[in-house]
Amino acid sequence: MQNKKYNHAVEEKKISNFWIKNGSFKPKKNKKRFSMVIPPPNITGRLHMGHALNNSLQDVLVRFYRMKGFETLWQPGTDHAGIATQAIVEKKLEKEGIDKDELGRDEFINNIWKWKEESGGIIIEQLKKLGCSCDWSRTRFTMDKDLSGAVIKVFVKLYNEKLIYKDKKLVNWDTHLQTAISDLEVVQKDVQSKLYYIDYEIENLQKKITIATTRPETMMGDTAIAVNPNDKRYKDLIGQNVKIPIINRIIKIIADNYADPDQGSGAVKITPAHDFNDYEVGKRNNLEIINILEKDGKINNLGSKEFIGLDRFEARELLVKQLKDRGNLVKIETIKNKVPYGDRSNTIIEPLLTEQWFVNAKKLSIKPIKIVKDKKTSFYPNNWTKTFFQWMENIEPWCISRQIWWGHRIPAWYDEKNNIFVAENLKEAKILAKKKNKNNKFNLIQDKDVLDTWFSSALWPFATLGWPKKTKEFLKFYPTSVLVTGFDIIFFWVARMLMMGNYLNNQTPFKKVYVHALVRDEKGQKMSKSKGNVIDPLDLINEYGADSLRFTLISMASPGRDVKLAKERVTGNRNFITKIWNANNFLKMNKCSLGKKFNISSINLPANQWIYNEFVNTQNLVSKNIEIFRFDEAAKHAYQFVWHSYCDWYLEFLKPILNSKNIKDIKEVRIFSAFIMANILKILHPFIPFFTETLWSNNKFKSFFYNDLISSNWPVYKTLARFKKNHSSINNVIELISNIRSTKAELKITPKLYCDLHLPEKRGQLKKIIDENINLIKQVGRINDIKNKNFEGQNSINILVSKEKVSLRFDEDVDLLSQKQRILLKLQNIRKKIESLNNKLKNKGYLQNAPKDVVLNDKKLVKELTVEDEKLRSIVSSIN
Repeated sequence: MQNKKYNHAVEEKKISNFWIKNGSFKPKKNKKRFSMVIPPPNITGRLHMGHALNNSLQDVLVRFYRMKGFETLWQPGTDHAGIATQAIVEKKLEKEGIDKDELGRDEFINNIWKWKEESGGIIIEQLKKLGCSCDWSRTRFTMDKDLSGAVIKVFVKLYNEKLIYKDKKLVNWDTHLQTAISDLEVVQKDVQSKLYYIDYEIENLQKKITIATTRPETMMGDTAIAVNPNDKRYKDLIGQNVKIPIINRIIKIIADNYADPDQGSGAVKITPAHDFNDYEVGKRNNLEIINILEKDGKINNLGSKEFIGLDRFEARELLVKQLKDRGNLVKIETIKNKVPYGDRSNTIIEPLLTEQWFVNAKKLSIKPIKIVKDKKTSFYPNNWTKTFFQWMENIEPWCISRQIWWGHRIPAWYDEKNNIFVAENLKEAKILAKKKNKNNKFNLIQDKDVLDTWFSSALWPFATLGWPKKTKEFLKFYPTSVLVTGFDIIFFWVARMLMMGNYLNNQTPFKKVYVHALVRDEKGQKMSKSKGNVIDPLDLINEYGADSLRFTLISMASPGRDVKLAKERVTGNRNFITKIWNANNFLKMNKCSLGKKFNISSINLPANQWIYNEFVNTQNLVSKNIEIFRFDEAAKHAYQFVWHSYCDWYLEFLKPILNSKNIKDIKEVRIFSAFIMANILKILHPFIPFFTETLWSNNKFKSFFYNDLISSNWPVYKTLARFKKNHSSINNVIELISNIRSTKAELKITPKLYCDLHLPEKRGQLKKIIDENINLIKQVGRINDIKNKNFEGQNSINILVSKEKVSLRFDEDVDLLSQKQRILLKLQNIRKKIESLNNKLKNKGYLQNAPKDVVLNDKKLVKELTVEDEKLRSIVSSIN
């Protein structure tokens, strides 16, 4: 006998072990194939709500296509997360009193590998707890030997083909981590800043020119002041020399369109070494580039003597004081502006002139742009296509070198003359150096930098399948079918995979990209520790079960809309699971089970024919919506069928039959109710896999379908024309009973109270339907008697069913008059709402600009309110 309550903690662990032990997630041979790669979580990571949403959606797809008979591979793995991992291990060692630099590079990397073995797999175990059906036996790591080999091979190839090069450029520099970072790793924050207006004296003239800056310390690196050539105020000053206050170095006033006459004073200080825009101005005007910062953000020896060694912010404070004392500081304004922060260190980023390795992203972006334009890779929702093009068409060189130790070390070696030799290993580098040095003695030193983590991640869809070898997995599963990802890494990762996949394999790495939104708190706020609104998915899994959390996230995953997560939603979906559990207990109690095979077309009971056609409709809607990534709609249709059609109506319809003495009907009901339950478990399996597999096992459905649920076939039943009449008939019965129930609720009459049903004397379609289902209507609708004559009088109410008027007569005295005034007021409010909505829908501007789903919802609401209005008017008109 089944337990009274479902214990998710026990069952989820048991089912997870069962799947993995049985190899249920491994690809099963088939001509049709479906493959995905997991966005590899960082080894430093712990499961957060974004992971929970992303991986729940992926799991829906892979379980769905597995049941559809596809040979499926969901490739799992983790990312080495260069900067983040190094920072964690550095802190760990610091607590132990160990300095990274004293330890040395090799020993420090050994410590990271040890940490990885101890803690790097935690998130994989957490993904298993969520129910992810990846082929865990194929779990990869971006620093695995063969993956590292692929990374090095790609670097060498791109270098030899002049797509990777070394250059001295202005880059985003993280002074805390002391490494370059890419534009995408910079977060622009809105902050309150001070804008300093400073006078520069014009040489040989009794004049001053005022500039405005938020970073006065960079004055030490100024090499010009720019004014717009069309700015009449400064036309006569172009070419004049000015003296930088305090620094006392002479620079020129130049003409450049970068200077905006309407911004500040219209004059701009140009510091090519410390500002990206100034750098471009400097190149155009052949200005000197003076870098005044060390890599830790302190003033170097090119700065003024008294500032050397000071942190840039300390230097700013001292400089401002001196400018004020000397009368050069005109004023200070408080402004709101954007300041660049490193996404890892959360410290202010400095533009810094350094030598780095770059990828020619412009050239690599040509194929991906064409691929997306030709729809060989499509974005869902489609609006992300436009964003993709905007970014790709304005792409800058990609800085791929990082000044840290953990990661793929750049395969470049230098001789004493600073010649560069790029090769897959030292042996090959020596061969190149030997040719260059004409067999003279030389000594090679490898580049100390490592590659940007996203460089190796860009190879993920094919390197994990064994590339550059043409393995059977690569030949079978590349290109992959779909990528599911958050919008925040479209350019970090998606664009770069498209670049590398198309360039190296001449094939797009995935045919479809589904982009999901963020998970926010119930008020729509972004979750953050500082706000105290972070919801830990593991807490919810422990309390409510993985299935409850999954179903909540999936059912709220509407395209383009952030998920506003409230704990109550998870509770509601746990109740959904409990309802199915209780429904299954009802079947068990009534000895409903699947025995011998039966022919669906032989089913005769109207209720069974109705639930079958309802199921087929639901099965088709769920399938269609999963295929087009409308996970929310798929979940909604499954939920409505199970909760309303099956549990609320069908099981109620079975009770009169099960309580009868008709052996034939009872036998049909027992088999068919279990058959529909089995198929409910099938369509719910991609959403709530643990619970459905548990019930499947408990009900011994494997003996009927010959498979565990995870390996069973997705239902593809077809509606039967013979069932159509009874399907329509039962829908009318439901409408009648629903109207009786809602009328009682409207009149505040207890639902348990029985009444008589009076039909019009003229025989209509409704009368025929009632005659055919009389016992069912009496029991489920709580009807004493059904009479074929009109009745109007005390304790009677008229209601509309399928546009036919019928009367309800209550035996007990019911105070209807007291309800009349309240219903009349309700009718007034309904009319106002209908009028307001109709006015809105007549507005052409609203129809053109409002989202389509909002307009459709308004139209649907008008229809519902109109039906409600007719129903209430019928009730009111019959109250005397």
